[in-house]
Amino acid sequence: MKNTLNGNGLRREIGLFSATILVIANMVGTGIFTTSGFMMSEMGSPLILLLCWAAGGVFALCGALCYGELGARFPRAGGEYVFLTECFGRPLGFLSGWISLVVGFSAPIAAASMAFAVYLFKVLDLPSGGVLFKFGMLNLGPSGLLAIAVIVLISVVHYHSLRVGSRVQNALTMFKIGLVLVFIVAGFAFGQGSFEHFHLAVENAAPVSAGTFAVSLIFVSFAFSGWNAAAYLGSEIVNPRRNIPLALFWGTLAVTLAYLLLNVVYIYALAPSAMVNVMDIGAVAAVSLFGKPASRVFSAAVGLGLLSVISAMIMTGPRIYYAMSRDGVFFNVFGQLNSRRRTPASSIFLQAAIAVAMVLTASFDTLLIYIGFTLSLFAMLTVAGLMRLRFTEPKTDISCRTFGYPVTPLVFIMGNLWIIVFSIKSRPVTAFAGLCTIFAGALIYYVIQRKQNAPENLSEAETLGGIGLAPETEIAQ
Repeated sequence: MKNTLNGNGLRREIGLFSATILVIANMVGTGIFTTSGFMMSEMGSPLILLLCWAAGGVFALCGALCYGELGARFPRAGGEYVFLTECFGRPLGFLSGWISLVVGFSAPIAAASMAFAVYLFKVLDLPSGGVLFKFGMLNLGPSGLLAIAVIVLISVVHYHSLRVGSRVQNALTMFKIGLVLVFIVAGFAFGQGSFEHFHLAVENAAPVSAGTFAVSLIFVSFAFSGWNAAAYLGSEIVNPRRNIPLALFWGTLAVTLAYLLLNVVYIYALAPSAMVNVMDIGAVAAVSLFGKPASRVFSAAVGLGLLSVISAMIMTGPRIYYAMSRDGVFFNVFGQLNSRRRTPASSIFLQAAIAVAMVLTASFDTLLIYIGFTLSLFAMLTVAGLMRLRFTEPKTDISCRTFGYPVTPLVFIMGNLWIIVFSIKSRPVTAFAGLCTIFAGALIYYVIQRKQNAPENLSEAETLGGIGLAPETEIAQ
């Protein structure tokens, strides 16, 4: 079955191991190495911080179990785009694909590349501040320039071929897994920390409310984003009805355990007050545990680990825009494959361009809230779609059914609804930006549909059975 085409021009070359590695690579990255300091400023207590991470892990596992069933039902490239199209129709499916393009992949690629630049400048002991270029909202400094270079370089690697991209991805991810394990073991075995930190709290911290807990869950949901990665490459995974659910579950479970252990190490290394609002929390914890020289080594290792998550998202995202174009709900150019590389080149470089624009215009913490709020909304809708399918098609014979149904999807839906409501209350401007992104997607869908329904295009649509699918696109040269 390996190397065979799946009918959409994409080859099935990704086995269970690579699919699981892809899930881990998409998850372990920017969030776990940058968000705990922001969360401590909200939580004030190490134990509540760990509880928040555990809750995020439960939500992610519930989502992975639900997406596993959806992936088994619809083993095609596209993830939420395919699932929501099948569950609720093409308009909502398009909006989910649009959100994946802007929020699900381009924004996290930008955030991860910005974090990579911060860690690398720390290794080189160079100032990352300053401005090289400024024009209106555009603001480019040394770290931003490096972030853009990374986005372009890794996009070119994944344009080259799926095989080369997968090998680079697996190598970077195995390195990152090794880094996490070494940091956890060495932190407890040789680090200069204290378990007394677990009994302390941030001075003058306000009592934790449902609202502050939910805001912290936004950061956690960003850190856990990527648990659905294997679902996006359904057309390129070998034996997808079996391997998609397994990759989602085992990848998410492994990352949940790793996140909890990493946060235990952070708290062991730093008193709660020393963690507040620290962005490069991993590097600061390494200084406390091993001294400044070791911190440089750790920062370099984290930087390489962040390259893994950037690579994973650059590899995964374009398959969604490719699937949308092939279904006739996105511009045809993004449904083309390069004739020699068999990769969705136009989609890869569209995603890169949007990520570069975000590096030039957005701050890091604003990106995190923007991503967490918007993705929570569409993930919740996708799981609600599974429940709708179970009601409308109860006798469908599928190889994988959601463990714990209906409790599992309800836990996921209620958890994400909680995050969304408090996001709007506590961060209205950022939530409004997410809603504006959705509205912009609706306008683009309207323009594309008007163009497709123009009189000169009707005869072509009729030859396709009147279902509105775009004709087979030619392979790009």
